[in-house]
Amino acid sequence: MLAKDKDKVLAKIENEVLNLPDSILCDYRRENKYLPVIGKGSSSAKIIFIGEAPGRNEAKTGEPFCGSAGKILDELLLSVGFSRQEIYITNIVKDRPPKNRDPLPEEIKIYGPFLDRQIEIIQPKIIVTLGRYSMDYIMRLFGLDLEIEPISRAHGKSYETRASYGQVKIIPLYHPAAAIYNQSLKKTLKDDFQILKMV
Repeated sequence: MLAKDKDKVLAKIENEVLNLPDSILCDYRRENKYLPVIGKGSSSAKIIFIGEAPGRNEAKTGEPFCGSAGKILDELLLSVGFSRQEIYITNIVKDRPPKNRDPLPEEIKIYGPFLDRQIEIIQPKIIVTLGRYSMDYIMRLFGLDLEIEPISRAHGKSYETRASYGQVKIIPLYHPAAAIYNQSLKKTLKDDFQILKMV
């Protein structure tokens, strides 16, 4: 599929999320005049980064990772020679949960299929999960249930698996927001990001 065709199909997903039937998160989005955060970057990216759910800044702008965690992510990308234009960034859940709480299982169930389609359209060679919810969802999606372990042990590892379109590597990492509250994790994240130099 050509990049322009991929962009059209991704735009269709955005329209579907915008017009989702009422749910807690959709109602919350409409009440607060927030935007859904679908994803941003190259539709032909070799690497896709998947977070958990948008925060307040993201919901205000419709841009993924545009707050403090986004600044850390940009630094980490730069440290391995990547820019946002070369990758694709999204979340499992496309609407902001109230008070930045963790996404609930039923919310992941509603929004997960949109993410599944994004992966099928973009066809990345590497899927980087940011945080434990993202790691758990993607590992299960690709049949790696038996290899799931706490993120404190899984971070920085590479798991080989197959997608419908070919081989794919899954790399779980800590969420960049974790480094805001725990500075020692910033070094861990920077070290873990080195694995992306092998792309």
